[in-house]
Amino acid sequence: MLLFAQLLNGLQYGVLLFLLAAGLTLVFGIMSFVNLAHGSLYMMGAYIAASVANATGSFLLGLLAALLGCLAIGVLLERVAVARLYDKNHLNHVLATFGMIMFFNELASMLWGKQPLFVSVPPMLDGVIDLFGLPYPLYRFAVIVVGLAVAVGCYWMIHRTRLGMLIRAGANNAAMVGALGINIRFLNALLFAVGAALAGLAGAVAGPILSVQAGMGEPVLIATFVVIVIGGIGSVKGAFYSALIVGVVDTMGRAFLPMLLREMVSRQLADAAGPALASLLIYLLMAAVLALRPQGLFVARR
Repeated sequence: MLLFAQLLNGLQYGVLLFLLAAGLTLVFGIMSFVNLAHGSLYMMGAYIAASVANATGSFLLGLLAALLGCLAIGVLLERVAVARLYDKNHLNHVLATFGMIMFFNELASMLWGKQPLFVSVPPMLDGVIDLFGLPYPLYRFAVIVVGLAVAVGCYWMIHRTRLGMLIRAGANNAAMVGALGINIRFLNALLFAVGAALAGLAGAVAGPILSVQAGMGEPVLIATFVVIVIGGIGSVKGAFYSALIVGVVDTMGRAFLPMLLREMVSRQLADAAGPALASLLIYLLMAAVLALRPQGLFVARR
């Protein structure tokens, strides 16, 4: 039962990573824009959702506010700063978006203070569900369902709609798409805004599980880049599968590696070294994938 519970926790963490990776892989993989501020959008979504939910008592209103708020922030960022950087090299992208990270962290500290902000699990999801004899938190199960629904929606949008066709064509040859009368700048702005909204959604659903605080976006952003590299840059399907793999590997490593080390070394050393070694597993996994398949597990379809 412990193994099954940790597997579910890994899936829950994986779909949370996918909510972030889905938006980032669209911006990074398709638009070729390195957006280090994506984690800050995740943080702002968590803060907005927590603030509205605590003020109104409705988690759904908080979720809606996070989506709309981050969508608006994404539109504003794209118009004010990002649109000016599309033709620049990646170093300019990194420097500009790193500055955005510091701006949003300070803004969060000014608006909400230094102390963590907590939000309760919505009453309708405050319980457990029986999964093959295992009582599992209903909210965590709902996060898994939401992540799977977003995965299906993203895949359908990219591969089954005219908008997705234009996005893929613009990624392959933006000049030709523009010559055919398509407003490629509007298309890029829409893509960036959708990515920001997905980051806000990830932050909103993570709020009841994690404490909401300034700087919470940077650690998860690193894991999200690992997901994108493993899955294949620009591939939504690759982001989905690699997010699940990374989530399960990370969760299983943190749960069972210290226990395994206790069989070989002293308990004190195992408890000290286990978490540190577990945190390295996803990077070792990324290194192995890059060594065997440098383009990632899935190549983006153009």
